[in-house]
Amino acid sequence: MNWIALILSLTILVATHELGHLLFAKLFHTRVRRYYVFFNYKFSILKAKKFGGKWHFLWFNATTPEEWDEKNLAPEDQDNTLWGLGWIPLGGYCDIAGMIDETKDEKDLEAEPQPWEYRTKNPWQRLCIISGGVLVNFITALLLYGAIFAHWGKDELPMHNAIHGFQYADVMLDEGFQHGDIIVAIDDSLIDDYTEANKQLLLGDARTVTVCRGDSTVQIALSGHLAERVSSERIRQLMALRTPFIVKSFVPGSPAEKAGIMPGDSVVAIDGVAMCVFQDIAPALAEKAGQTVMVAFYREGHIDSLPVDIDDQGKMGVMCEGDMVRLFPNLIVHTDYTILEAIPTGISHGWKTMVAYVSSLKMLFAPGGAKNLGGFGTMASLFPDSWDWQAFWNLTAMLALILAFMNVIPIPGLDGGHILFTLWEIVTRRKPSDKFLSYAQTVGMVLLLLLMVWANGNDIWRWMIGKFF
Repeated sequence: MNWIALILSLTILVATHELGHLLFAKLFHTRVRRYYVFFNYKFSILKAKKFGGKWHFLWFNATTPEEWDEKNLAPEDQDNTLWGLGWIPLGGYCDIAGMIDETKDEKDLEAEPQPWEYRTKNPWQRLCIISGGVLVNFITALLLYGAIFAHWGKDELPMHNAIHGFQYADVMLDEGFQHGDIIVAIDDSLIDDYTEANKQLLLGDARTVTVCRGDSTVQIALSGHLAERVSSERIRQLMALRTPFIVKSFVPGSPAEKAGIMPGDSVVAIDGVAMCVFQDIAPALAEKAGQTVMVAFYREGHIDSLPVDIDDQGKMGVMCEGDMVRLFPNLIVHTDYTILEAIPTGISHGWKTMVAYVSSLKMLFAPGGAKNLGGFGTMASLFPDSWDWQAFWNLTAMLALILAFMNVIPIPGLDGGHILFTLWEIVTRRKPSDKFLSYAQTVGMVLLLLLMVWANGNDIWRWMIGKFF
């Protein structure tokens, strides 16, 4: 399911990115010969073009008929774009006439520049055309965040309301944290937001952390190597919310269901040992694999217990409640937004997300940071295994911001390379030659392909390590 979600998300992002180029090209009367979502090496799932007063379609096609060629069309149809869907979900493209990009080099350009070509437009017009994709991706992200807040509102659990505290990664335990600690301050700043706490620990220069531990307050001095270890050890989560073990449903053949456990039961002890948090109960059950244990639980305010057979995997066959509102009743702070309130909130949230992402890139330059690069497997793992529309749109908005930022990096082959050369022309009033642009495009595409191979190679290697070793 997460792969389906990733492909759908990429389809939306590629379509809107290329649409940004197309809209600005049309605004400045520049001909766009082809608009493709995904690449179509030797084969297209769909081609569509309007000419002769009607739409024409080709499905699962390898060659385009000659009568579709703009040279063979009536003058009023020569500006019409061929719309296509490729089969390689690695991106997409707009074939803008007179522009050197991944679809052509200087040998493919017309001998005489034409007024409807990209290369004959003013530099500021070309800058708008090439920046259109990034601009639309950025706007898409902000609109999505605004729509999310307008539709779902925002549920937050202030850190001081995390009554069971947090579960910490080993790297945090090594720093002096203990499971159940609740962070209350980082250096001299009070912290009550989980996301902000993570960001300051990873991306800031935090030196001390104050935590609430039971009835006391403890100050932890950090080693200064937290970000380095997180990068080298590929730690994806510094801390996780400790949640009650509340039964939501059962897997087929569940031992717990057979024993009489019911949805809504809240487990509070295993074999007489008090524990009510999932992160404590799960490992306790794993130690009882193949045994029968007494499970104590609350049901409708009354405590009871039942003997439950634990399977060979150390599980009793239940799915736990994941709804935060049900896990922490009366502790979740919910905020509803009108459309007018959601828009600025979405813009603010999108900007903070972009700043946090850009700041996180410094971890790539830490020792072993390049090993943390991930490809499509890493991206798919971000999506939940079961369909969740709110998570889908949140992640799509985040990926839109990432795509926007990555595309402005001044590497030939990306929009940022074209933007750099156009700005150079505006400042120096000297336009780079078509031959130079062609060479630069080739070098950039080779670098991008190598980067893609490296990132996806990391995914494959990590999968093999987890599967076979």
